[in-house]
Amino acid sequence: MQRATAAKQTQAHHLEGNESISLSSSPISIRFASAGALELVHSAEARMMACAPPRIKVSLKFGAKAFRKNYVPGYSNSTVSFPISRALDGLSSPIRVENRAYGSNLIAGAMKSRDLNTTLSSTVGSLKVPEERVTVLVIGGGGREHALCYALERSPSCDAVFCAPGNSGIAESGDATCIPDLDITKSDAVISFCRNWGVGLVVVGPEAPLVAGLANDLVKAGIPTFGPSSEAAALEGSKDFMKKLCDKYNIPTAKYQTFTNPADAKQYVKDQGAPIVVKADGLAAGKGVVVAMTLDEAFEAIDTMLVEGSFGSAGSRVIIEEFLEGEEASFFALVDGETALPLESAQDHKRVGDGDVGPNTGGMGAYSPAPIVTEELKQKVMESIILPTVKGMAAEGCKFVGVLYAGLMIEKKSGLPKLIEYNVRFGDPECQVLMMRLESDLAEVLLAACRGELGKISLTWSPELATVVVMASEGYPGAYKKGTVIKNLDEAEQVSPAVKIFHAGTTFDRDGNFVAAGGRVLGVTAKGKDIEEARAKAYDALDVVDWPEGFYRHDIGWRAIKHRHMAAH
Repeated sequence: MQRATAAKQTQAHHLEGNESISLSSSPISIRFASAGALELVHSAEARMMACAPPRIKVSLKFGAKAFRKNYVPGYSNSTVSFPISRALDGLSSPIRVENRAYGSNLIAGAMKSRDLNTTLSSTVGSLKVPEERVTVLVIGGGGREHALCYALERSPSCDAVFCAPGNSGIAESGDATCIPDLDITKSDAVISFCRNWGVGLVVVGPEAPLVAGLANDLVKAGIPTFGPSSEAAALEGSKDFMKKLCDKYNIPTAKYQTFTNPADAKQYVKDQGAPIVVKADGLAAGKGVVVAMTLDEAFEAIDTMLVEGSFGSAGSRVIIEEFLEGEEASFFALVDGETALPLESAQDHKRVGDGDVGPNTGGMGAYSPAPIVTEELKQKVMESIILPTVKGMAAEGCKFVGVLYAGLMIEKKSGLPKLIEYNVRFGDPECQVLMMRLESDLAEVLLAACRGELGKISLTWSPELATVVVMASEGYPGAYKKGTVIKNLDEAEQVSPAVKIFHAGTTFDRDGNFVAAGGRVLGVTAKGKDIEEARAKAYDALDVVDWPEGFYRHDIGWRAIKHRHMAAH
């Protein structure tokens, strides 16, 4: 299913009586059937009626999967405008029905007057129009962005969702209209798109555009943007910056030192002993952290970053910090510059192999809520880590607006949380389980954050537990093959209504098959009354997916099960 709206029209046709018009390159014809009503007729007999009073923005969705690719290459569009003066004399706003490239998106819309309280009527009932509806652009093209699009598409206040660049799976799902040729590294191009298409909220998914200053430019252009400025994004862009902020504002974190000289770094490792953690200072796509269990492993990591330059400028400075023993957890909070609103907890699995063995990855699975994050612990994290960070960033002159993702270690000795690292965006795959459980209007919440109004917001969550299992290309996180065919995804989603597959790295081959286009490729997600039920649904769906070159962990959620059994006894 697909919803979208447009801000411009390029051509108009007027219909009289029962006259009909066919849209070019589309199996759809449109007929002015009765007073104020449009009848949209698909050649496959799919029909939808829409009553559209003027000044109300309307989106039409097809229940059948009539179209293959929900893309807008080159933002091309054609528009048909229908006057409805017969039904509503004296009102001039037209209904627009838009047919986009590939015949994949049909849009009917009329501009909404905010002071007009109207009900949309149809042959199947009525729909109350929210006070404010917004068109959203999601920046990014991975599993996290798919989950955000999924939640936004379900938001009553969201009129349409675009995703740039998106991916084939997002487009196929109908959760957003993908814009593959919008260059998200060029702020001017993004601003132009937002203005042309009436975008009222931009949600930036990945960290790189934030560190590069995309949010700065969008906010300067007057476009509400959920995501921090480049100055505030340094919390993730530079681990040294984050550590110094912790020092200054007494935020608990691991003891550390920063180095640019490999000899000095190695001497510090000798003095401290192993195990020890070596981190690249900058962004390294989740691969810049080495938990060295021996001195030799630490020396090798230092050479990789400082001598060989494997991470480029991101590894030109390293942070070496103490090894903390305990259990990791992910903590998320929405921030509007002054107020922080905690989200539900989540816990991911970083290691590539069952039993938490092998190298670190971007994440092989996650679940929410995390039993280790109790209400008492949540309060401690807010008081000792999140709020001091928000206040500290404001005091430093770079207010943080966006989501703070704190990677925590719950120390085994003290049971207290320490900050391992900050990310300035939703985690992946934690975002997938959070968006599966969120019942609030995400568009409304994120817009409130942009306006500094989070204090007025409360969040509603499903009481069910959600889990996601990542399917990755064989060889990940090392070298892997692209272009391998993935089958039976529709069948896998049909295993249960509680299953949703988020696409992180897929595209289509010439035969229309999904193929792998990345390391982490799919996030098979499910909800259940407890961890056992959610896991069972996710793994049942995974059994249906036909992808011999893919692999996944078989023990996602084992910590939650352990906590559950301990609590039971």
